[in-house]
Amino acid sequence: MTLAESIDTARAEAPARRRRWRLGTASLASPLVVALVLTTLYPLAALVALSLSKSTLGKPLRDWAGIANFARVLGDPAFLASLWRSAAFALPMAAIELVLGLALALLFHRLVKAGRMFTSLALLPLMTPPVMVGVAWKLIFAADGGLLNGWLHAAGLIDAPMSFLGSSAWAAAAVVIADAWQWTPFVALLCFAAMKGLSEEVMEAARLDGATTWQRFRHITLPLLVPTLAAVFLLRLVMAFKLFDLVYVLTFGGPGFDTTTSGFLIWRLAFEQFDVGRAAAATLVFVGFVSLVVWPASRAAKRLEARYT
Repeated sequence: MTLAESIDTARAEAPARRRRWRLGTASLASPLVVALVLTTLYPLAALVALSLSKSTLGKPLRDWAGIANFARVLGDPAFLASLWRSAAFALPMAAIELVLGLALALLFHRLVKAGRMFTSLALLPLMTPPVMVGVAWKLIFAADGGLLNGWLHAAGLIDAPMSFLGSSAWAAAAVVIADAWQWTPFVALLCFAAMKGLSEEVMEAARLDGATTWQRFRHITLPLLVPTLAAVFLLRLVMAFKLFDLVYVLTFGGPGFDTTTSGFLIWRLAFEQFDVGRAAAATLVFVGFVSLVVWPASRAAKRLEARYT
């Protein structure tokens, strides 16, 4: 077959190949579209429908309510306060866990021989159900017979048991500590994986040039890890906004409403007051609030990634 004949044959077969490719792509995309509709679009549509109706647990979508649920939510001081309280929990928790996770990853990286053992130990908090994490820390912070009160009393630092979960400041700190204990290993594993991918030649060259450990970390390791750290911070920030389990088990939103996050308040609207329509409206407002908080953090992360890549 001559070259011209080969070209003509290829051109003749091109439409058939394109059709086969389109059919193959369509057959692959169809399950993805179905999964997207079932897991994202349908729940979102149902949530919007509930937010615009008078709905209870037993009788959803009873009557049209319009924007009445949104007006009640936006006019509720307790809900508005819970939004800022959620942000006050999420931002520090994400920052604290990022710093602690990076420090733990550096420790893992230096202890290369024991890395697998430490990695396995770090997975233990992640494998623990959040409810059990809350129960364990509730026993630690308990006023009667709690482990922390026992240690403080044995050390002579207190004369009487302290009600950590009954104090606003200590209850908030208890939630932060329990969350950090559970999720810092997750951040550490992500940072450790990123550090394993760094070039050893660059580190060795800097070491031969006389750079100290701090200088290598400050000028080489940290800049190379900035894109990963920014992505991990955003991930943990979004996850921290969904805080519910620890609040439910540790403090139940108390004392008063001092640890009532938006997620917990929405749960109370739906399952204590049975006002599903208002809970759905509160959920949509909460999603919008989280997007507004995360957006500047996402922009800053993109600028950092562009700067250091």
